[in-house]
Amino acid sequence: MAQSLSNVLIHLVFSTKHRARMLPQTPYAALHAYAQGILKKQKCHLIEMNNVADHVHVLFELHRTEALSNVVMHLKKGTSRWLKEQSPDFQHFDWQEGYGAFSIGRSQRDEVVAYIRNQQQRHPRVSFEDEFRDFLESYEIEFDERYVWD
Repeated sequence: MAQSLSNVLIHLVFSTKHRARMLPQTPYAALHAYAQGILKKQKCHLIEMNNVADHVHVLFELHRTEALSNVVMHLKKGTSRWLKEQSPDFQHFDWQEGYGAFSIGRSQRDEVVAYIRNQQQRHPRVSFEDEFRDFLESYEIEFDERYVWD
């Protein structure tokens, strides 16, 4: 084949360090816009993003020439730096070291978008830890609780 083509959709989930409740409870539109710019520089397309106080969900299209770990590193590093510049309240802000990245099929896109948009309704009932465990289990990812959380 003469041309390389792909359509890889990634549902990315990561938390604030130690799950500190430092982000607004409501969607932080300025943070999402900044993240969109970072993804665009990485040749990736942001589809949906939402946050609650201790974590974010990001659905994006991974460009065929970009490594997932590189995109995540730029996204977390850039948004952390940006948050620290926004307010003294974020002076000690950091993201957790790790992340969860889950591939989804095109047929799941609308369902995942709805899931991400409904974070504020879900998290009064379900903790980040329980939600993340559910993802790991549903994707059949083996994990050791001692090393999932920082």
